Amino acid sequence: MLKIDNLHATVADKPILKGLSLSVGAGEVHAIMGPNGAGKSTLSYVLGGRPGYEVTDGSVTFMGQDLLALEPHERAAAGLFLGFQYPVEIPGVSFVQFLRESANAQRKSRGEPPLSGGDFLKLAREKAALLKMDMEMLKRPVNVGFSGGEKKRAEMVQMGILNPSLAVLDETDSGLDIDALRVVGEGINATMRAPDKAVLLITHYQRLLDYVQPDFVHVLAGGRIVRTGGAELAHELEEHGYEEVAG
Repeated sequence: MLKIDNLHATVADKPILKGLSLSVGAGEVHAIMGPNGAGKSTLSYVLGGRPGYEVTDGSVTFMGQDLLALEPHERAAAGLFLGFQYPVEIPGVSFVQFLRESANAQRKSRGEPPLSGGDFLKLAREKAALLKMDMEMLKRPVNVGFSGGEKKRAEMVQMGILNPSLAVLDETDSGLDIDALRVVGEGINATMRAPDKAVLLITHYQRLLDYVQPDFVHVLAGGRIVRTGGAELAHELEEHGYEEVAG
């Protein structure tokens, strides 16, 4: 589904990714862990197409397409979802309207008919219930007045509505208390655990992996993958730290 080969990327002319290679197959959950400054968020932004992140070498193929040749909205329409570490606030824009417009824009790009108001609200209620969110919250401006945990739940509602093929989730566990962590983990599983979907989960800590069990855990350090293992590797990192485990 996703193949990253020898990826190099810079931010403000500073090299961050230095030859990162990774393959993610359909039906798989991959966790990427690593110390601060290792390049985890840079990887997510490069995949999402964020301006200011320049790819200087390597390639990324997604669903048979050259991902790097696509604009950010084309990547989203192709089935890539990027979950932000710090979801932004958009004053004056209704969250529910934002979600409907987003869903219908992607449906249009795939040649599908738009969702009617009634069909969309039914879908939104279903996805909000999975994340234990009151629909009244989604009538507010996007993320305005939301706590950190509420922003992450709302983002998972958005993921459920858009129904991507690949979710790249950048520290989705950041700012979550114990209960919210479990709910968000269950939401990820309900939306993305399927033979035709995949997850790239970027995190500092093992705790979210108790709920979203990864097939593979990768250690990213110095701009490249330095070690890969199973779920037990996350526990090893938690116990011994990055320096000892990754060398």
